[in-house]
Amino acid sequence: MKNFTITQNDLARFQNNLTLNENSALTVEKYTRDIKVFLSFIGSGTFDKRTVVDYKEWLGNNYKVTSANSMIGALNSLFKFLGAHELCIKQFKVQRQAYCSEDKELTRAEYVRLIRCAQNKKNQKLSLIIQTICSTGIRVSELKFITVEAVYQGEATVKLKGKTRNIFIIPELKTKLIKYIRDQNLTTGSVFLSKNGKPILRNNVWRDMKSLCEDAGVSKTKVFPHNLRHLFARTFYGIEKDIAKLADILGHTNVNTTRIYIVTTGAEHKKKMQNMRLII
Repeated sequence: MKNFTITQNDLARFQNNLTLNENSALTVEKYTRDIKVFLSFIGSGTFDKRTVVDYKEWLGNNYKVTSANSMIGALNSLFKFLGAHELCIKQFKVQRQAYCSEDKELTRAEYVRLIRCAQNKKNQKLSLIIQTICSTGIRVSELKFITVEAVYQGEATVKLKGKTRNIFIIPELKTKLIKYIRDQNLTTGSVFLSKNGKPILRNNVWRDMKSLCEDAGVSKTKVFPHNLRHLFARTFYGIEKDIAKLADILGHTNVNTTRIYIVTTGAEHKKKMQNMRLII
């Protein structure tokens, strides 16, 4: 078998290529972190395809399948960039789940309790951030596109990963945001700012949401910004039943990605099966 090496220069060039291809800073960071796990696995010196296959087995024994597949995807991207296509390995096969775990999905009632808790703590900004993400379906990284100008227009233009899509700001949210804008004396730019006046970061939103859990009576395993996006998707699909339209709203290129967002909980799945009334 042919032997290969990965140098720090190779990794630096790969990182630069990801950036030039308009991948987000978080994506570059994740790919780098995943690749460093592989570099730690192989140690110093050369490796071959057998080593990569052994690494896949090690991933399977030490990580959840979804995490392992994500790490394999990052490594395959590096191999392709280096022209070493023969090193690429297949991801683990995963059967699509018919329903999701109830201890992970945020319910509407829990969402309401989080908002009420933020309001009781006089944290209007956090209350509005939660409502903005959940009522528009945007990613937390896209909050910066909710600008003063967009709010008054009732529509935000989101530009991410080389794609552009328009997001409606419904009248009820628009009214709340305009009041907040006036209270904060904002005239232009992003509505949600950190203490230094820059658009608020994902980590800050994540931390602030977690701080509500105990008082709101919601498990911390359910409370993070992306779960608000999932709640939006399930609610929208429950009304429209149009997965293609939902994919466009969420900014998904592949509808299969959108399917992950609309999986119901085990309790809902069980209820639907009972409603079939096939036991005589």
